[in-house]
Amino acid sequence: MATMGLGIGGAETHIVELAKELKNQGHDIIIVSNGGVYVSEVEAAGIRHYAAPLHRRSGLAMYRARRVLKLVIAREKPDIVHAHARIPAFLCGGICRGGKIPFVTTAHWVFDTRGVLRYLTNWGERTVAVSEDIKEYLIREYNTPAERITVTINGIDTEKFSPALTGEGVIDEFGLDRSRPILSYVSRMDEDRALVAEQLISIAPELDRALPGVQLLIAGGGNVFARLKERAEEVNRRLGRQCAVMTGPRTDINEIVAAGELFVGVSRAALEAMSAAKPVIVAGNEGYHGLFTPDKLSEARAGNFCCRGLPMSDPQTLLADVVSAFRLSQEEKKRLGDYGRQVIFDHYSVRRMAADCLSVYSQVRRRRYRVVMSGYYGFGNAGDDAILDSIQQAIRAASDEVSVTVLSNDPELTRRQYGLDAIPRFRVLRVLSALRRGDVLLSGGGSLLQDTTSTRSLLYYLSVIRCAQWLRKPVMLYANGIGPVRRRANRRRVRRVVEQAALVTLRDHASAMELRQMGITRPAVVTADPVFHLEPAGAEKSLALCRAAGLPQGRPFTAVSVRDWRDVGDFYAQLAGLCDHLRRAHGMEILFLLMQPDRDREATARVMGLMEERSYVLDVPTTPRELMGVLGQARLCLAMRLHTLIFAARMAVPAMGLVYDPKVASYLEELDLPAAGDVERFDGAEAVRRADALMADYDNVLSGLRDKSARLSRAAGENERLLLELLERTKP
Repeated sequence: MATMGLGIGGAETHIVELAKELKNQGHDIIIVSNGGVYVSEVEAAGIRHYAAPLHRRSGLAMYRARRVLKLVIAREKPDIVHAHARIPAFLCGGICRGGKIPFVTTAHWVFDTRGVLRYLTNWGERTVAVSEDIKEYLIREYNTPAERITVTINGIDTEKFSPALTGEGVIDEFGLDRSRPILSYVSRMDEDRALVAEQLISIAPELDRALPGVQLLIAGGGNVFARLKERAEEVNRRLGRQCAVMTGPRTDINEIVAAGELFVGVSRAALEAMSAAKPVIVAGNEGYHGLFTPDKLSEARAGNFCCRGLPMSDPQTLLADVVSAFRLSQEEKKRLGDYGRQVIFDHYSVRRMAADCLSVYSQVRRRRYRVVMSGYYGFGNAGDDAILDSIQQAIRAASDEVSVTVLSNDPELTRRQYGLDAIPRFRVLRVLSALRRGDVLLSGGGSLLQDTTSTRSLLYYLSVIRCAQWLRKPVMLYANGIGPVRRRANRRRVRRVVEQAALVTLRDHASAMELRQMGITRPAVVTADPVFHLEPAGAEKSLALCRAAGLPQGRPFTAVSVRDWRDVGDFYAQLAGLCDHLRRAHGMEILFLLMQPDRDREATARVMGLMEERSYVLDVPTTPRELMGVLGQARLCLAMRLHTLIFAARMAVPAMGLVYDPKVASYLEELDLPAAGDVERFDGAEAVRRADALMADYDNVLSGLRDKSARLSRAAGENERLLLELLERTKP
């Protein structure tokens, strides 16, 4: 870690606590900084410290600091370099780029971006922002891609900052009177940080009149400390007693906080006081929030307790709030203190902060192999999202040395949901750059090579594959469903690309037949859809989602999935009749699932509106794992979407397919399950007959499906084994 210094300050304390927690978790930490009061603390924790003038912008200081950083990096050979301020980030960025070392930064505050200063910043491969508003600032001022920013917290050590501390040592050291009101304040005493400290000193005489004997314990050092200390001493002379105590820089901030009955400050200092169960007035150079109460949590968290965008602090408002806070009853003070400490446990633990950083480190850590994934990802389709989730889960289980970059329609969503590197799928230069850096292109899973949806969709996936082949990168068609490819020109295009692929795995035998009919002779391995490796949500969560949909508890139900489709005539009315029959004849409630809400909601509403019996719909945000868990609670599945059928098979729930595409029919055949009918010529009476036949033979169908599900789960594991073999051949 590289930072300006380890003196008193919120960012500095953040770095110290993060470094110590990572050290406690078994990681080796080195800090390079200009030094400061916390050096002895980090060294006592077993963290090595190197001194470098990283706190100054002068050319000579930056030259010297860069030399130290280069020497340290060459000697220590770190896996990750993490910079915490503008100058360290600028210097480390250049060194890491040349040495190809993973490099991340943390943005603790906003910077002056005028003139050349804008270019004195390097935000690294990933950036950690300590609040949402700083993330927005990075996007706005530096065009940092949102998917490359992780928002973390100012993690607080709740044992170090605990209500069990009394602060007696500090009280004795400065001759304070415990029987009189004591207010604690902590910040750097710099021009841009000490506004509220100055205001507290200025209102001290008025505070003394309202709160006789009040004592201000003001901790911190900086470039205005001498001026403020002089003013404090003047106030003390006027009052004829010690009212304002200026401690200078301290490392025992927990004792300073413990000594006070009330705390005033912002950012990390305010959070530390909350952890110590003190009532807190949140006030600083960027704004004023006042006494922290439950109704202020959302706004305070949005700005990381820094008051950005709020009205500025003024002496009279501060005076009124301090007096009011001290006059609260002991019960009210305790209630506010207990609430503040609970907020820390809920939202600001140091373990959470360390976990956020480790997640970012994992994203950039150089692994032996790099895989680029191309598929229908980032469109909010539960089936394809399940494919992505299951593939990345299986790859991670197979090897920790494979990094994955996803071509996504919504990179930020993909990164947030799955913790994967993701780039926009239509940004040509970024796609080419990812392919150039990668070792293998993984195309799939799903039915990518088909022209039923559109030729444009097919050409997109073929173009990505051709780019990889042009860059001499091996291509694996991963658990693909092939076809239908109807147009002659498209069949030629697919044949040319597939023949040149390094490895082809298919999810069903019908896809293998389709390739043979195209004249493709190269070998392909039939495995299984990767979703057969996906773990569902637990039963408790699944049942909670059923309740959220209004489904009566303890009643068997049929899960129904329907999507929009063209030229279906009276299909929706006949499907409504089938659903009514399942409820009347077999006592099953009807629960509709939305696999791709934007595409399924209208068709679902249409069927529900045509039904005579009551039905339910699960229309809340859900993950693929959660949808799979809900399906696992069903007795029967009636599905138009392929991956609803696959989810049902994975959960060993007997199903009937509504065939709108040959891939649905072929998969039903693979699973030995019946089709309810073809949606373009749907026969409701025949569908009812087939449903009754399935229910009459339910136990045998269930037994066979369980065997097939277990076999397909084993077969799905072949995809990762073959991928690792390909990677080893490509990059021994």
